[in-house]
Amino acid sequence: MFYVKTVPALKRARADIHFKRLVLNRAVRCTVTSSSTAQTEHDGVRIRGGSECPGLSGRGGRRREGTAAAAAANEISVDFEQTREAYKSKDSLELLRSLVVFKLCSYDFLVDKNKEVMDLAKKILGQKTFDQFMKMTFYGQFVAGEDHNDIKPLIQKNHSYGVGSVLDYSVEEDISQEEAERKEMDSCVSAAEKENIGKDHRERKYQAHKQFSDRRGGVTGARTYFYADEAKCDQHMETFIKCIKASGGSSMDGFSAIKMTALGRPQFLLQFSEVLVKWRRFFTFLASQQGKDGLEALEQRLELTQLQEFMTKLGANGDFYGWFKGRKEDSTGCIDMLDWNSLIDDRTKISDLLVVPNVELGKLEPLLGKFTVEEDQQMKRMLQRVDVLAKHALESGVRLMVDAEQTYFQPAISRLTLEMQRTYNGEKPVIFNTYQCYLKEAYDNVTMDVELSRREGWHFAAKLVRGAYMYQERERAKEIGYEDPINPDYESTNRMYHRCLDYVLDEIALNRKANVMVASHNEDTVKHTLTRMNELGLIPTENKVYFGQLLGMCDQISFPLGQAGFPVYKYVPYGPVNEVMPYLSRRAQENRGFMKGAQKERELLWKELKRRLASGELLYKPVY
Repeated sequence: MFYVKTVPALKRARADIHFKRLVLNRAVRCTVTSSSTAQTEHDGVRIRGGSECPGLSGRGGRRREGTAAAAAANEISVDFEQTREAYKSKDSLELLRSLVVFKLCSYDFLVDKNKEVMDLAKKILGQKTFDQFMKMTFYGQFVAGEDHNDIKPLIQKNHSYGVGSVLDYSVEEDISQEEAERKEMDSCVSAAEKENIGKDHRERKYQAHKQFSDRRGGVTGARTYFYADEAKCDQHMETFIKCIKASGGSSMDGFSAIKMTALGRPQFLLQFSEVLVKWRRFFTFLASQQGKDGLEALEQRLELTQLQEFMTKLGANGDFYGWFKGRKEDSTGCIDMLDWNSLIDDRTKISDLLVVPNVELGKLEPLLGKFTVEEDQQMKRMLQRVDVLAKHALESGVRLMVDAEQTYFQPAISRLTLEMQRTYNGEKPVIFNTYQCYLKEAYDNVTMDVELSRREGWHFAAKLVRGAYMYQERERAKEIGYEDPINPDYESTNRMYHRCLDYVLDEIALNRKANVMVASHNEDTVKHTLTRMNELGLIPTENKVYFGQLLGMCDQISFPLGQAGFPVYKYVPYGPVNEVMPYLSRRAQENRGFMKGAQKERELLWKELKRRLASGELLYKPVY
């Protein structure tokens, strides 16, 4: 799985790619004006025809004018204010439930004490009545049902209104903080570290710290797994397989979500992440020695002759030119970050991957002094579980979405996901990686992975999110003493999100092999995406650009998009009432901030209820 051959030259020269991007951006910025008064409107979706794009004369100009005109002719505008269309899949009781739940989520006392309140309600009402109450309120709003049979009616109803599903079995362990801390510390520290405390040259960021070992702290938008043993990881894998099969059995174009930390000992993710980051940092250092600092990651190049000379001056004994023996005949004599990353290759033992460059000795050295046989086997089993899930997804016709996690795990998670993409995304997008755009390095990560997919000819597939671990990440960086990995403010994160999104959309327009899910509740981001799709001539039926929102939230965005023909998906959690309580607790906390900051959804819900009351449609029932 980890074989990484030396990367071949680009099928198209890099200069040609950059030129095409410049031409593309020049073309879409031209003024598009209506040349026809014909305009149709149906179900809140406007289709406008006719346009002209002046200023692109000369060789190729006429063709680009025609392309822009064709794009404008297919331009689709979605109206997110049309409540009748946004809520046509809901009866009036469902609208009323949404209003009640969102209102309750705005009360700090209820949200802060939600666990105590629910425990008290359970004692007073009894388990059966409590379950019924939850299904009428919070559970019914945010969870699809108890099992894969129970969720089929909702999936089919949403599908009939143009909205697909990303299935997520949302059962979580409800364990104490003390137990969470114990499990995390036991599973993130290797035998070598326990025997030789402080002797291995590990970075503090990639080590377990007791005060942050309960990874649930400050996290409302993501589920957390704690390692117990290998048997528990096998159970998680079987659960994911059932979810994949349920997704394949309920629709033709579904997604299923997984988390890497559910599939193995997190010690490996910590250690492998540290190795990957050190390799990347070493490349950046060498590039700075050749005067290439200050450039974006993909623009940095190392001249191999200068590299060898510099390392020799440092007293290094190794043949660094020989590290890239497969590229000695390369006419450019240069390597970039992707070539550099290819040094991590297939080895006899998985633990042999955990090596870092030693500048003084000019050779690779192990990150830790030793690995036990059991640790090596645990690493192998984690990779095997990931591979099993990818195969099941391919066989079931389901796309597998790998969720992002904390920054001290994420480099390894992204690399493992990328290896799956290289294996399974050759003919179509099966494996989707998740990029958290609140990270300062998000753009570099996206551009490097897009470039690698282009070189090797597989389908790039990404889910773009803003991120779920901001408060925890900031506090951990401050307390432990490393650079805050998060963008300084919300506006910076928005700019990063749109920058990453624009890059992928441009790539789709260039070669139609990239794919992206815009996982956002932000209406401005969705509108930005629609504008860019119209500019680039990307039509919904190509199924290259997807949209995603959580079940029970932002229906005024999801359903108008679906009815306009855009591929849009709800993240659909399911599981028994009593076992999804941690998930519901997080939804309540997440919605507190969401509902306090944005009143639009509640206003639209009230508007639709009033419209139905005035028009005599209060007893309206969805037909599907």
